[in-house]
Amino acid sequence: MDRSLIREQLDRTIETTTFPGFGDRYQGKVRDTYRDDDRLILVTTDRISAFDHVLRQTIPFKGQILNQTAAFFFDATSDIIPNHVRTVPDPNVTVATACEPVPIEFVVRGYLEGHAWRVYDRGERTLCGHRLPDGLRQGEELPEPIVTPATKAEEGHDEDLSRQEAIDRGLIAADTFDALAAAALELFKRGSELARTNGLILVDTKYEFGRRDDGTLVLIDEVHTPDSSRYYYQDGYEKRLRAGAPQEQLSKEFVREWLMDHGFQGREGETLPDLPDDVRITVAERYIELFETVTGTSFEPDLHPDPEARIRKALAGTVA
Repeated sequence: MDRSLIREQLDRTIETTTFPGFGDRYQGKVRDTYRDDDRLILVTTDRISAFDHVLRQTIPFKGQILNQTAAFFFDATSDIIPNHVRTVPDPNVTVATACEPVPIEFVVRGYLEGHAWRVYDRGERTLCGHRLPDGLRQGEELPEPIVTPATKAEEGHDEDLSRQEAIDRGLIAADTFDALAAAALELFKRGSELARTNGLILVDTKYEFGRRDDGTLVLIDEVHTPDSSRYYYQDGYEKRLRAGAPQEQLSKEFVREWLMDHGFQGREGETLPDLPDDVRITVAERYIELFETVTGTSFEPDLHPDPEARIRKALAGTVA
């Protein structure tokens, strides 16, 4: 997509929404959620978060891309575990069935990168109860994918947990944990297969689950999007690994790296910097590239001059 088109969208992003009449509103880091009885209206905004902080600037088209990427992968994994999706009436909106969320995230890691690498690089060899071998390099494939649970923090950093810690704290029953860990590994396997067909490596990702009123466990939130996942390019991976060079990534790690270069990692006393417009445009290009690469389809942006009006009309036409 031409950068000028993205630049034109800088002032037409969705930072927050207000839709009276569609239920009680809850604002998360990226989504505005409206609940009416057992129905959720999930509006994926153009907000972006990193290091568990929401940045002050939005990213053009990000909400459309995240919502449509999630819809693609919800459909592609529905044979592994049911999900909460009812319909996708707008590029930024998913209407879903309300579930009781499982209070931990199931992070699956197939490669030593990101948070796992930072823990490993400071000398620790145990991550969420998994013992990692000595001598691993950044970006190296782990002996096998591992599930590294974390608490869901509404504010501040998520906290790593082992299986036993999650059970001992009463966050989850052992049989539920084991069922969801198995589902997470199957989802990661499917995501990895789909990534490979498009020249990518699924490095790590997080899954969130919920329970319907009838007790059924389902996949919720998002799946295999650039906000929840990290991808490498297959091309050149081995060469870069042997050379000790950073892997070429297709994820929002670019944003984290930019923030770190400007003195911010979410730690106390640090000041969150503003994203310049050129950086916002570059991040949008990364999101578009990821969508097109992982789905194998072209991104067709909705350029409506008033996205909130468009969403309101879509909801009025499809939600009783």
